[in-house]
Parts: sequence; C-alpha cells; structure tokens
Amino acid sequence: MTDLEKAALRGEPSYVWRAGQRRRFEMILRAAGGRHTGRILENGCGVGMYMQRFLEHSPDVFGLEYDFERAKQASQISPRVVNAAGEGLPFPGESFDLILSHEVLEHVQDDRRSAAEMVRALKTGGRAVIFVPNQGYPFETHGIYWKGKYHFGNKPLVNYLPRALRNKLAPHVKVYTSDQLRSLFAGQPIQIVEHNIIFGAYDNLIARFGSAGKLLRSFLQALERSPFRWFGLSHFFVIEKLST
Repeated sequence: MTDLEKAALRGEPSYVWRAGQRRRFEMILRAAGGRHTGRILENGCGVGMYMQRFLEHSPDVFGLEYDFERAKQASQISPRVVNAAGEGLPFPGESFDLILSHEVLEHVQDDRRSAAEMVRALKTGGRAVIFVPNQGYPFETHGIYWKGKYHFGNKPLVNYLPRALRNKLAPHVKVYTSDQLRSLFAGQPIQIVEHNIIFGAYDNLIARFGSAGKLLRSFLQALERSPFRWFGLSHFFVIEKLST
C-alpha cells in the first residue's frame, strides 16, 4: 500500500502541532468539563499528537489505532496504545471518562457500530468529543477516485453531488449532515451536550499568504456563529453517557 492509498483509506493524522490543532484541543478541553484529568481514550490516535497533549493533564491516557505502523509510532509517546478497530474496542464497558474521536468515524467500515462502541466504553457521566467531515463543506478534503486512480487533495463541489455519484468518486470516506451524525447515536443512552459546525484554521494558507490568510481565517471562523456555519469543515459533536 502506498502512502497515498493509506491516506485515502485511513486519513492523514496530525504530524505537526499548529494553530488548528491547538484550537481544537482547547475546544476538547472545554467540552470535557473536567473529565480530561480522568481516564482518556483517543479512538483513532494516529501517531499520538493529541495523546501527547492529554498526557499533560492526565497520566491515564490510552490510544487505539487501526494502522499498525501508526500505532507503533504512537506507542513511543505512550505504551498504552492498542492496534485494533473502532468497531470492537478492546476495553470493558464503563472504562473511560473522556473519549476523543478526531476525524475517524468517516473512515471506519461500520460507523454506527463504532458509535455504539464508544458509548459502551464510556463511564456513566463520561463524554465523547467527536469531529467528522461536514457534507456542506465546498471541498472534499480526502481526494477522489477517477478512472480507477486516486487523486489526492481538495476537490471542489464533490460533496454537493447526488449521494450515489459522490460515493462513486469518494467511496473511501463518508461525509455527514447534522441529522446523519445524530442518527448514528439514535437509541443510545446519551444526551447531546453540544453540536456545532466549525471551519478550519487554514495554517497552510497563512504560511503562504500571511496576514491575508489570517483575515480569511478570522472571517470564516466568525461564520460559526451564523447560519453560514452550514458550509463549515467539520462537525464538533459532544455527547454524555446517561445511566441505564
């Protein structure tokens, strides 16, 4: 499997800690409501960038990663990394105070089962913080397949196509409307604590265009407080497990 094929099937993890990662981590800590000092699972930890930050707040941090090479790399940050799939978390029920799923559900084979597994593994009163791609974003950020060949990079307007056609071009990754994301957790013993759609940090544009890139970022992130958030990059979705 080439690196591009791996990126298509499993996404590309964070390798460098920049403004976008800092902003999202601040959102995670706020949404955790103090649970970030407890037992934490990063479900789909990549090479362990967010795990490393969680370890500044709690000694009890676990990671799960499907890709063996990435799991091996993450284990250099913490020995508590397991190589497994999100559809079958190798942990008992009621194990974690906080679970982070950062741009992972769109890549799994069975996202509904993966959602149920997170709820099962949460302690009662524990929270899961979930980021997934928003269908309303004007670009498909995971690339597309065209004539049997994968083309990496941002592809405009793909997510606005009829779903059947969109899925032919991007069969390797899902996108979600708000209703579709919420439906993954239908019937589960949870309450929704927060649900918003957010824009990115556009670090690459800022590195290239400087102040103009920063102005664009400020403008787009301000739209998160308006109806135009429908065009945002990712869902920010926080749930809390209820007693059963």
